[in-house]
Amino acid sequence: MSSRLDQQREKELQPERMAHAIKKLQGLGYVSLTSDETKIEFFHKGEKITFFPYSGWSSGKGIVAGRGLKHLISQLKS
Repeated sequence: MSSRLDQQREKELQPERMAHAIKKLQGLGYVSLTSDETKIEFFHKGEKITFFPYSGWSSGKGIVAGRGLKHLISQLKS
């Protein structure tokens, strides 16, 4: 659990956001390398990408770090 102010809300929403993100990424053909309670890691063009579904933050070599699943997906498609 993080140090956010509303930890109860995070606890409720985290599993939903994880499932949604995994479903979207698998729809694009990506297989998650690892995933735990807070992050999803996978390879894109040979580089490891990390996505944190609750905050929406993504980072990794080969993409522009930023927020939002839509932002990440648009980069993966191009």
